[in-house]
Amino acid sequence: MTMDTKNGSRRTTGRGIGLAAVRGLALALISLPGAVLCFCLSLVSIALIPIGVGIVTTPYVLTGVRAFANARRVLAAEWGGVRIPPAYRPLPEGANPWARTFGMLRDPATWRDLRWLPVDMTAGFVTALLPAVLLLYPLEGFALALGLWRVFPDGYWYGFVPVTGQASAFGAAALGLVLLFLAHFLTPRLLGVHFRLTRAVLGGDQGELAERVRVLTETRRDAVDTSAAELRRIERDLHDGAQARLVAVGMDLGTIEALLDKDPARAKELIAQARRSSVEALTELRELVRGIHPPVLAERGLGDAVRALALRLPVATEVSVELPGRAEAPVESAAYFAVSEVITNAVKHSGADRIWIDLHRADGMLRATVTDNGKGGAVIGAGSGLAGVERRLGTFDGVLAVSSPAGGPTMVTMEIPCA
Repeated sequence: MTMDTKNGSRRTTGRGIGLAAVRGLALALISLPGAVLCFCLSLVSIALIPIGVGIVTTPYVLTGVRAFANARRVLAAEWGGVRIPPAYRPLPEGANPWARTFGMLRDPATWRDLRWLPVDMTAGFVTALLPAVLLLYPLEGFALALGLWRVFPDGYWYGFVPVTGQASAFGAAALGLVLLFLAHFLTPRLLGVHFRLTRAVLGGDQGELAERVRVLTETRRDAVDTSAAELRRIERDLHDGAQARLVAVGMDLGTIEALLDKDPARAKELIAQARRSSVEALTELRELVRGIHPPVLAERGLGDAVRALALRLPVATEVSVELPGRAEAPVESAAYFAVSEVITNAVKHSGADRIWIDLHRADGMLRATVTDNGKGGAVIGAGSGLAGVERRLGTFDGVLAVSSPAGGPTMVTMEIPCA
């Protein structure tokens, strides 16, 4: 039993080292071209503001920079357990390009993003690449010891070891063994260094605590306004729909009572009409209640509520749920309606014929991911409804990240802190 435990621990450690190396290599391959592209486009677009072109292009470019930064925030949470909450100021609905451009440029979070891009393409690239280098570079030393040194007749430097013969090749293999030993301890930690470096630049400091409070205050004010608007909609639907039908049923019943002895045939017609009106009123009330808070959400939780939502979609949908328990009711409600809005957008605008929904909890966060195989091109604030989802999540200090290249696929990741 002890031997099995030790072997299992070694396998787990080996998988952890290999996974950290693969993740670091993927980050390096993404961070360098992505950061360079975002930084260059930002500089060019901001430089073109005085001649008017930048007024139009800057909001789109900075939105792309925010999406790139938010994607790194999600990876930092998933791969490194490092929380980097965003603190972007919300832009007014329907703002013109001028207001959007200077609203984003006045946001301190925008300049944190722009400062982070050069760091990400230099120190971030190195710290992401080092885990893979520490794991792969020793293989070259072993290959030299096995005879690869013969390919280099003029000698070859492996690290600080000059390889000119078999003896020095064994020295290279010894150095590779030392590096492999160091990789066993350092590879996962180096990936954590990358994400902590990202947090140090992207995250706000104590001097920006007031800005963070202001952002949360605005998102909560938006939530109150949204709730008030929803209440007015419910009142209007009740008054114009179910209430009017129930009043009509009452009037029909009064007429039936008067005609029951004088004109039974007419009374039977009115009874049938009253029955239809009552069924329609009941249907409207059920739809109204479902829009406020689905009964399955209250009774069976978020996972079953999303599954029930997926069953009503006109496209093939797969739902994966790993939730060990129930979150608080407001968090579940926010996550449900956020997922509902995202998949509604996917059905209406993406042209997808398949949707994947994943719900799980990790590190105190409820994480929902919606992926579709549609045409892509989804952008927050471009009339896609994602801006409303972002505001809804912002009420709970949540994060929305969108990856939607042209041609697809589209992946929308939502995170909400929960107990």
